[in-house]
Amino acid sequence: MTLLPANILEKLTAGSEQADRGTAWPIAAWEALRRAGALAWSIPREHGGAGLSAVELLSGLEDIASGCLTTAFALSQREAAIRHILKGPPPLRERYLPRLARGEIYMTVGLSQLTTSRQHQGPALRATLLPAGRVQLDGEIPWVTGADHATGIVVGATLPDATQLLLVLPTERVVDQIDPPLPLASLGGSRTSLVHCRQVIIEPTEILSGPAESILGKSGGGGLETSCLAIGLAAAAIGYLREEVAARPALDEMTSRFESTLQNLRLRLHELAGAADPDRTLSLRTDATWLVLRVTQAALMVAKGVGFVAPHPAQRWARQAQFFLVWSCPRPVADGVLAKLAGD
Repeated sequence: MTLLPANILEKLTAGSEQADRGTAWPIAAWEALRRAGALAWSIPREHGGAGLSAVELLSGLEDIASGCLTTAFALSQREAAIRHILKGPPPLRERYLPRLARGEIYMTVGLSQLTTSRQHQGPALRATLLPAGRVQLDGEIPWVTGADHATGIVVGATLPDATQLLLVLPTERVVDQIDPPLPLASLGGSRTSLVHCRQVIIEPTEILSGPAESILGKSGGGGLETSCLAIGLAAAAIGYLREEVAARPALDEMTSRFESTLQNLRLRLHELAGAADPDRTLSLRTDATWLVLRVTQAALMVAKGVGFVAPHPAQRWARQAQFFLVWSCPRPVADGVLAKLAGD
């Protein structure tokens, strides 16, 4: 299933090295996605979107990840925000979804503090209930992709009784509290930053859900998109290996094994689309992370020395694969990958 025209995918691929190494927002890639209608894929028709199925969305996101992981990552954070807004009150859906479908605004999420970031410390972002249903936010949101490009951030905050809220934070209220982009080892163009909150007021109409315990559920905030992006990056590296087979037939058996594993993971991904199965979702994420680590290393070895020199894609794929060790990687996934690395 291919949703992106070939020329759009080629444009994404052409800009992928600069998007990864630089810190400029990938404007050209984003405009290409808008022209291709990709920014409307996940939004229901009643809000001006295309209303595609869950499997179609995952297929499209995988294609984007195979061309430019930085752009796909930024898009995945927007898609996470959309998922939460769709579950929220109608006024918030009407306020944001039509503009998102037209590509007029960007929205993102700041949820890692509820699942993976700073879990050994106290709550990074604290919520205090105020009169008239308002909420005050204090603290930090450690990982916010495209914070300085976003109109709003879907954030998770913790109340004094340890229950959690999901809210929409308009960035106009923290415009002077967004740090410069973090110096990431890869995906620099995602402009992922730390956002400070000092007595920031959220109106009752901007609350999405909660209070509730573990409001994001067992699988955390990553969902299937994390595995989908790993599969997309693995597909790019496997495509390179398949091209090399023509000149080096000895690579065929290894490449075929990688292709078989990739197809199995893709089938599992699509089977989980639209189904709430946290255990299988976490298992898939472990296996997808393990595949992308192995296949990008294999591509680098096959490319030899030239692959270690920018802008050869092998060096970029190998760096980007490390991101899946830290992005939305809850304890069950970390334990599973660590066991594989240890040879268990």
